[in-house]
Amino acid sequence: MAISKKQRFGLITLIVLLILAILVTTEPWKGSSPKIETAMLDVAPVNIRLHWDRLDTGYPVSHLPDSVHSYTGFDLAYNETYEQASWVVYVLTREEVEKGYRDRTDNFRADASIISGSAELDDYRGSGYDRGHLAPAADMKWSSKAMSESFFLSNMSPQNPSFNRGIWKKLEDQVREWAVEKDSIYVVTGPVLSTVEHSIGESRVGVPEYYFKVLADLSPPGHSFIAFLLPNEGSSEELNHFAISVDSLELFTGYNFFASAPDQDVIEWLERHLDLNSWN
Repeated sequence: MAISKKQRFGLITLIVLLILAILVTTEPWKGSSPKIETAMLDVAPVNIRLHWDRLDTGYPVSHLPDSVHSYTGFDLAYNETYEQASWVVYVLTREEVEKGYRDRTDNFRADASIISGSAELDDYRGSGYDRGHLAPAADMKWSSKAMSESFFLSNMSPQNPSFNRGIWKKLEDQVREWAVEKDSIYVVTGPVLSTVEHSIGESRVGVPEYYFKVLADLSPPGHSFIAFLLPNEGSSEELNHFAISVDSLELFTGYNFFASAPDQDVIEWLERHLDLNSWN
């Protein structure tokens, strides 16, 4: 049965009225409620001081069955499945950078403190991958023992040579510059082990596809956090290209950074926000 022109007009009018009624009811043009908007546009915390008495205050938390080991210059969580550290943490200060004078030792060796056995030198030999430091040797020049311990294979991860000697080294150099500029920074570094697809050597050392670094400026008055996520490959990009918020890195890695730190309301704000101007 054909619909007349008058009936068509009436139907269209009814549809338009229904749409207008829905719009008036939901008011989508107003977006979120004022309360939610205020929460999303909160302001930076002021007059705070991040003061962590112990290094474990900033340990990342995850579901990985790691064993934590402490050394002179850094702590690490060792992952038996992939025969490398899930993360290393340490505080780097201006004084350590400026007054460090110990030479690089290059005494790569297995770590006897790993009861089940760490990776071995033969695992890397002929693999095509560098023994890439997680806690850099150049950050440990302030102590002969710290320098030596940085060459434990527990502190190494298989890195593409173009990555290790390129963009990764560039980031490590920048971290030392920031430590001098900011007086002291808390550093968390590690491989992303959740995406490992192949391994090297008889120990089956996992080859990560990505590495991360998290930095917390501990010096008042302008605290800020920054995170980096880099693929295990050479790159000509600027470091800012790999900078993300700590919250974003947590989503990618599954870690909860700074979970034991005091002032969690402040920590959560700093993790949400990335201020590149604070890390020029």
